[in-house]
Amino acid sequence: MQDSSGRGKITEIYEKLLAFFGPQGWWPVYSDNGPRYHPGDFSYPKTDIQRIEIAFGAILTQQSSWKNAEKALFNLMEHGLLDLEGILETEEEILRNIIRSSGYFRQKAERLKLFSGFVLDRHGDMEDLFSSDTKELRRELLSVKGIGNETADSIILYAAKKPKFVVDAYTFRLIERMGIAEERDYDSVQRLFEEEMPKNLEIYSEYHALLVELGKNHCRKKPNCTDCPLKQICLYNKKA
Repeated sequence: MQDSSGRGKITEIYEKLLAFFGPQGWWPVYSDNGPRYHPGDFSYPKTDIQRIEIAFGAILTQQSSWKNAEKALFNLMEHGLLDLEGILETEEEILRNIIRSSGYFRQKAERLKLFSGFVLDRHGDMEDLFSSDTKELRRELLSVKGIGNETADSIILYAAKKPKFVVDAYTFRLIERMGIAEERDYDSVQRLFEEEMPKNLEIYSEYHALLVELGKNHCRKKPNCTDCPLKQICLYNKKA
């Protein structure tokens, strides 16, 4: 769907959101005692522990707010469990209690163990896992029980630092309200963004984070359109 200048609406949305919210610095990294968010600095993650932290965070935030997942992540850090071997050696009941704040903690404890076992058995460490090309890496991640498209792509984009656009509930809501597409098929929506936007790590990282910010503050289930940066080009707002 193109605007009157011929420029794609997906590009226009990105430019408006970036101008309004500014760089987001996603994914936040805490384990080096440095900045939590690091706007404009795409050098993170720098260590295997930070790669593990992001991967675990992607699992813990499934069907949960980041705030609750973050609490669980901090608990893992406090117990010295940003560690693949450590996760496998921890009794499941103990692990469940550590990550309880994330919700669905029984499933997520199992998923952390399955992911850790997969990395150690198949690759030995995160760096070796991420040495695969994007297509193979995605195939491998999706083969792990409990890792779906959004989680896999979050790990690929933010932990492996490979350009793969992450689609989430906020993305589906946006494209529907903007009149870009009505379908809720993950691969089709991802393709819309990847075909229009340059295949660029920094752009994809920022765009997903900006959509989260928009979804939290404006494009909610019950929308707050008053000062939304997209209100002038939003089909939903025009109809309302």
